[in-house]
Amino acid sequence: MMNSSLSEERTLNIRVFIFCLISLALMLVNRYSSYLEIVRTHLLTLVYPIHYIVDLPVETSNWLYDNIQHRSQLLSENTKLKEHNLRLSIQLQKFEALQNENQRLRQLLNSPVLKSNQRIEVAKIMAINLETSKREIIINKGKNDGVFINQPVMDAHGIIGQVIQVSLFSSIVMLITDTRHELPVEILRSGLRIVAKGMGNINQLSLLYIPNLELNIKIKVNDLVVTSGFGQKFPQNYPVAIISEVIADIGKPYAKVQAIPKASLEYNREVLLIWK
Repeated sequence: MMNSSLSEERTLNIRVFIFCLISLALMLVNRYSSYLEIVRTHLLTLVYPIHYIVDLPVETSNWLYDNIQHRSQLLSENTKLKEHNLRLSIQLQKFEALQNENQRLRQLLNSPVLKSNQRIEVAKIMAINLETSKREIIINKGKNDGVFINQPVMDAHGIIGQVIQVSLFSSIVMLITDTRHELPVEILRSGLRIVAKGMGNINQLSLLYIPNLELNIKIKVNDLVVTSGFGQKFPQNYPVAIISEVIADIGKPYAKVQAIPKASLEYNREVLLIWK
């Protein structure tokens, strides 16, 4: 047993000595020769695929994470940009609407047809009567604002109609184109007094009781028709219409005369209430 143990110890010592010699030899070769560098390079080349395969799952997961995170960030930024763009578009539309409203109100209040020192008030149109037989609008002014029955209503260009119903906060206005509406008017050029009656059409009035003998003398195409002041409902000399057609009706005592209203009856959003 002792001999066997001594033999193993001697063998181990010899191995250690040989390894030391080999190590010393390799150190000397590495110090004074480039041979081991070439061997190391080849070994690294052979080992690289193993390193690549080992690192591939980690690199792939990192790549996927970065791409997913980047895509998520881009989607989030894109959504925010779309929302911001939508807000800007809405604000621009509101700005344009306010600008248009200011222009309309300025045009109403600075209308050359208004008389000085006259009480007026702007009212907004809330609704339009869609019945074909009627031409009516609803405005947002009523008794609380001093509105009264038969009160004249106009826009920046001329007479629109008159108030026919009043509640506390709103009123109904009959347009001059309504078939029930008749308005005492006169031809500004000649002073001929007549009646303008609604035809039920959007933009047409009929002038009544004009004798055929008066044609081409007291009434012509393009003559301006204004309020006469008779009837005590409308003040005098407010624009109403422009004569568009004059036709003599030989078989009847009166001629057929039509006119186009000066006011923009179907396109207003605001109107003016007039106090006498």
